[in-house]
Amino acid sequence: MERIKLVVEEEAQGLVKEVYTDIKENFGVIPNLFKALALKPKVLQANWEKVKSLMLEGHLDRKIKEMVAVVVSEANGCEYCVGAHSLFLQKLGVPEEIIQSVVKDIDEADIKDKEKKILKFAVKSTTEAHKISDQEFKLIKDLGLTEVELVELVSVIDLFTSFNIFIDTLEVPLDKF
Repeated sequence: MERIKLVVEEEAQGLVKEVYTDIKENFGVIPNLFKALALKPKVLQANWEKVKSLMLEGHLDRKIKEMVAVVVSEANGCEYCVGAHSLFLQKLGVPEEIIQSVVKDIDEADIKDKEKKILKFAVKSTTEAHKISDQEFKLIKDLGLTEVELVELVSVIDLFTSFNIFIDTLEVPLDKF
């Protein structure tokens, strides 16, 4: 059962059409997430600006942010986001085996120790943020992240936790690109 009607590109008008143009310039396509958000044009615009600010700009490397998107989405059971951001990682040159190992077991993944710590922090933040101790937070700070990078990291975690809820509650269909 379709829970909501997506706003397809051909039907976009006004603000939605403007935002779709920007999304398409950056991604080449309009993901279904944004087609669902388009039912509330200002919410679409705000979320797109947040995605651009966090994922396409910022201080942290795009690969680690995409990995955060994948592990947060896996922890929350959001297949849509795991799949979409696994594809983004592949486009950024991360081998599929690495992506799958990160999803399966961060500790066993063939990635840098710093990345493992960031990803484990991301999972705990999305599942048990209220249980992050000062000591655990200090371990992340001690990786050399600036306060700006810490805010960016937690904002990426927040973004995907929110998208996971939105996508799964509304059963936004997987994209077919």
